[in-house]
Amino acid sequence: MFLYGYHPVREALRHRPHEVVRVLVSAARTGRRREEIAAACERHRVPFEVVPERVLAQVAGPAHNGMAAEVRQEAAVPRVEGDPELVVLLEDVQDPRNLGALLRVCEGAGVGRVLIRDRGSAPVSPTVAKTSAGATEWLEVERITNSALELERLKAAGYWVYGTDPAGDPPWDVDLTGPVVLCLGGEEKGLRARTRQICDRMIGLPMRGRVDSLNIATAAAAVLYEAVRQRSRPEE
Repeated sequence: MFLYGYHPVREALRHRPHEVVRVLVSAARTGRRREEIAAACERHRVPFEVVPERVLAQVAGPAHNGMAAEVRQEAAVPRVEGDPELVVLLEDVQDPRNLGALLRVCEGAGVGRVLIRDRGSAPVSPTVAKTSAGATEWLEVERITNSALELERLKAAGYWVYGTDPAGDPPWDVDLTGPVVLCLGGEEKGLRARTRQICDRMIGLPMRGRVDSLNIATAAAAVLYEAVRQRSRPEE
């Protein structure tokens, strides 16, 4: 499998260089980023190959941004550094760029686990990795087959489950401390009916302008960083 783009290649070399088979860089690309990747390859003894642009396009597609890394399919479980009590569940996010942007937000907010309902969702592909700016290298991402069953397990373990809906309560009016699962639905229909039934409460963002909705990753960022704010407050 090939990862392409500067950020995914850099994070693969940082996180799991032992699984990087080789790095390909376009002969037409020069500059600091190429030098940085070349140095990382030398440090980790990863083959670094300068190839014609057409060769790179053949293995990584036209959006390669000048470099690609061939990695082994049997990737190790990523190192988890996030908050184990902050979990995100994604349902039916079909656009790989939306999924990548969501994973970038989750990693930035320190989410401990991301659960993706397998059926109806985009796979974690090289496009997702590129859009996530390498965040897929650092998140614990798990594909699940049944959202309802997984949420029931988490509730039994003491988690509060919150869904997102435009008519929901503002996140700053909801207690987002402690074990929390935030459920986000896809671009077309949002959360599934059964998932909504399981949620303890729905969260929404008040829209004060003329546009009536936000991109899913933007909405996720607003809610997750409100959770970060609440969880960062000193205990009274």
